[in-house]
Amino acid sequence: MTQLEKLMKLGMTEAEAKQVIEDDKRIDRGEKMDFDLTAEQEKATRKYRQADRKETVYKFQPRERKANEDKRHLIHLLEIAIGYNPDVSSFEVTNPERQVEFVYNGVRYRIVLSAPRK
Repeated sequence: MTQLEKLMKLGMTEAEAKQVIEDDKRIDRGEKMDFDLTAEQEKATRKYRQADRKETVYKFQPRERKANEDKRHLIHLLEIAIGYNPDVSSFEVTNPERQVEFVYNGVRYRIVLSAPRK
């Protein structure tokens, strides 16, 4: 179904539908139309269009996770068990609930603690 047929289905005559299509093309090209708004009306519509745009700006906030004390305790136990070994040259907790990195006999290791969902 063409655009002309769709407009005529809305109750327009063929001449009116052709005029609407032609006006749409002229508006798309940016031409001034004889039914354009006054300066005051244009200013008011611009104000409302800008207000709409400002409302749709989303500010995403990172989700706050509840601290998992069990994981923190396990990481602390790893620090005690591995970190105080004389062969470990460096021990770093990169994430207090998830990850530790250390160097043992010149080789760098990483332990990632994960708790799969049930």
